[in-house]
Amino acid sequence: MGTVVFAGVVVGAGAGVAAWLRHLDAEPLVARCSATSEGTAWHLEPDQADTAALLAATSVRRSLPARATTIAIATGLQESKLRNITYGDRDSLGIFQQRPSQGWGTEDQVLDPVYATNAFYDALVKVDGYQDLPVTEAAQAVQRSGFPEAYAQHEGRARAWASAMYGFSPGAVTCTLPRAEQAGDVAALTTRVERDFGALPTTTPDQRTVDVDASGLGGAPEDAERMAWIVAHWAVSVAGTHDVVRVQHGATAWQRDDGAWAPAETEPAPTGVVRIELAA
Repeated sequence: MGTVVFAGVVVGAGAGVAAWLRHLDAEPLVARCSATSEGTAWHLEPDQADTAALLAATSVRRSLPARATTIAIATGLQESKLRNITYGDRDSLGIFQQRPSQGWGTEDQVLDPVYATNAFYDALVKVDGYQDLPVTEAAQAVQRSGFPEAYAQHEGRARAWASAMYGFSPGAVTCTLPRAEQAGDVAALTTRVERDFGALPTTTPDQRTVDVDASGLGGAPEDAERMAWIVAHWAVSVAGTHDVVRVQHGATAWQRDDGAWAPAETEPAPTGVVRIELAA
């Protein structure tokens, strides 16, 4: 009897070792977000994607063209890697390394991502014909950088993200993220929607779901589908920050578990509504 028990222990231990070895062979999860354009995936880290979401939503809110978002993302990548940093050359601060001494605002203001983003666009729209300028020239007209050609290296990534965030490339934004470690905050997400997009209609069907009516973005009836993709891609881009586990647009859903868009297993979301579910 003892021999049988011992053999069972050995077999069980062997199975455990095998499972452990398989675990070692598995590729570790790389937390990142991607915008796919013409078959190429352009990656950002989740916190960078969160910043890109703000830049794009603010541009949409101001009725600016996608080109404005391309210029803003390229500039932010060069100046701060799309991070709201508290240091820089001389008194440069924030996403765009704006300098209080050069009239961009107080330190607190340029470290406020919303203020900094609007200040950038306020300057950009004063550049004559910025929509048709090379990214380097448009960015330099705003930034007055000592390295004006540096913005060009970010143009491909910035253009892919701008196109996706403007809904021109449906299902192009994805994120692979670790399992959410805490429950999502519906109130915080609703506040974030208003912060980035303005007064979009939102409802909360339950304690972990926010429905966003993308029709509030306006546009012609034929743009309704694209407007919903704008909100859906935004929601995926902020998933790491707000513990989002699922985003549904129509009959398609992004799932945090596999990081991809696929046919939804639930009823389609109402037309024009993007359903965002948070971790429980």
